Amino acid sequence: MRKLENKELNRLSIDAFKIADKFPVIIVLDNIRSQHNIGSVFRTSDAFRIESIHLCGITAIPPNREIHKTALGATETVEWHYFETTLQSINYLKSNNYLICAVEQADNSISLDTFRINNEQKVALIFGNEVDGISEEVMQNIDTCIEIPQFGTKHSLNISVSAGIVIWEIAKKYFFN
Repeated sequence: MRKLENKELNRLSIDAFKIADKFPVIIVLDNIRSQHNIGSVFRTSDAFRIESIHLCGITAIPPNREIHKTALGATETVEWHYFETTLQSINYLKSNNYLICAVEQADNSISLDTFRINNEQKVALIFGNEVDGISEEVMQNIDTCIEIPQFGTKHSLNISVSAGIVIWEIAKKYFFN
């Protein structure tokens, strides 16, 4: 076995990426403090050809040096929009027939491994603030809540780790359904 060289990876150009089909998934970042987390979400969203990212509230927006450190150029490929509040994003998404899914620990949440969608369903995934999670106000306006099963002594994951896990699982549901 040998490691592939960059020229063998068949990466899309920026122009090809912009016109390529995307998974009908929008990532909503609800008041994310860490610009490194924001950049990581951009990079993961690029890797899985996510439709768009909504940056809400205090979430920093590109161009931004700290976001760029972890995004590695993904802010140039992944479409993004800024909303003053996460509720404004949710209202936009609901008017465009997205299933609004919080990624949070909550009563009546659905375990990520049992969450089901059909290939026609458009999904918005909301990830909350690193300290406070998703606000109660936002939780009152979602359609469903997805929870990542965890088995250790810690019961939270970094937002960029959570996003990577959930985006991969959602992409598999579209790809392998």
